[in-house]
Amino acid sequence: SNFQNAVVFPNKISTEQQSLILVKRLLAVAVSCITYLRGIFPESAYGTRYLDDLCVKILREDRNCPGSTQLVKWYANFNMCTVLNRFHVFILKIQVYTHPEDPQTITECYHFKFKYTHNGPLLDFSSKNKQNDSTITCADTKKASVLLIRKIYVLMQNLGPLPNDVCLTMKLFYYDEVTPPDYQPPGFKEGECEGMIFEGEPMHLNVGEVPTPFHMLKVKVTTEKQRMENADKSILKQGDANVPLQVLRLDKDDTGEQKKQHM
Repeated sequence: SNFQNAVVFPNKISTEQQSLILVKRLLAVAVSCITYLRGIFPESAYGTRYLDDLCVKILREDRNCPGSTQLVKWYANFNMCTVLNRFHVFILKIQVYTHPEDPQTITECYHFKFKYTHNGPLLDFSSKNKQNDSTITCADTKKASVLLIRKIYVLMQNLGPLPNDVCLTMKLFYYDEVTPPDYQPPGFKEGECEGMIFEGEPMHLNVGEVPTPFHMLKVKVTTEKQRMENADKSILKQGDANVPLQVLRLDKDDTGEQKKQHM
């Protein structure tokens, strides 16, 4: 469950378990890159690893930085609960807020949506032409993973800075109909789906997605619109492999479904 093991790519993804391990490793890389590039933890809280030819910073426990140690522990708890339970759909949100006494008013949010593609491999589970017949290879997954991390780097380097002192909270949303009613993920406490207030005007950015033969991971960022003012506008329109960063109003599949929330 260590972040530092995050960057090893398997030679094949032939079982659900291998897919799950890879998706969780990719989550560790994405969370590390985002927190590093947003300046949330000091340099000492990161080690350097390589994903293909891409140099990435990976979060580690740092006794001088309780926050990074806490996030690594949260990730370990998250790891445990997803191995024990196969959620069909769940969303992990890391929310950034500025007032310790008011965690409901957030200034930035990172969304990681996991979908178990139980109908067979789907390259894009929102498209009308379901590609059930196409087999996703390990090379496809690896290419999409590297592209996702590159896009995270481009986006984060273009965003205006966060306030100096910020706090983080991690929330896990999962869907009641596919989860035992008394299930409680270790290290999380049950939370109400209370309202969330955004400081300023939110801007939703669809960063990218990674398919495996068994899962789909989608990454989105919600930030304050003013932080995008000086961004290179071309990053919203272009991207390698014709996968641009999209500005979203609201993603339909993130609404209208019952969620249970843990934090």
